[in-house]
Amino acid sequence: VEDAEASLAAVAAMAEEMGGWVVSSNTSMMTTPAGQEVARGMITVRVPAERLDEALAQIKSGGGEVDSETVTGEDVTAQYVDLSSRLTNLEAAEEQLRTILDEARRTEDVMSVFNQLVTVRGEIEILRGQLRYYDQAAAFSSITVSLTPKAIEDPIQIAGWSPVRTAENALATLVNLLQGIADFIISALIIVGPLLLVIGLPVWWLRRQGRRA
Repeated sequence: VEDAEASLAAVAAMAEEMGGWVVSSNTSMMTTPAGQEVARGMITVRVPAERLDEALAQIKSGGGEVDSETVTGEDVTAQYVDLSSRLTNLEAAEEQLRTILDEARRTEDVMSVFNQLVTVRGEIEILRGQLRYYDQAAAFSSITVSLTPKAIEDPIQIAGWSPVRTAENALATLVNLLQGIADFIISALIIVGPLLLVIGLPVWWLRRQGRRA
């Protein structure tokens, strides 16, 4: 995008206008090849599920270029049915415990049933929370957008001269030079090494015999 901060604000406004909200938003500064300080950003929003396609189309029509896009979904029907069944059983158990608690007379019986009731009530609240999460997940879609300013992709170009290209060419020349030196050293070791052994060993042997004489 041309201006990441402006695009980020536009995505946030779109989500709120659709009845959704901003889950998280952040920006960071970076330096372009030309030495310019620009902002890049990332934002996650939730929008009504039935307006997901509309939201994606509106984001992509905001004057930017889309580098990549991924859409995923998850079927949680089985988990939802299982949680609903467990909740129904726990609510029935809670009613039975309340009845037993009303009829209990001894202190230890009252305390025992009360503790069980507290445990069951806690499990019920956990299951209800999970079901609310699934209800919300089904009603709203989550969209995460990463916004990169176009300026960081534009190399410096002054009167037909590109410092970036010059640097790339210089680096290529340096690599070729180092490669040539390495090739020469390897070739020298392979060729000269055996010659030194062939010539050096007889010379060493003759000098040693001369010393003995």
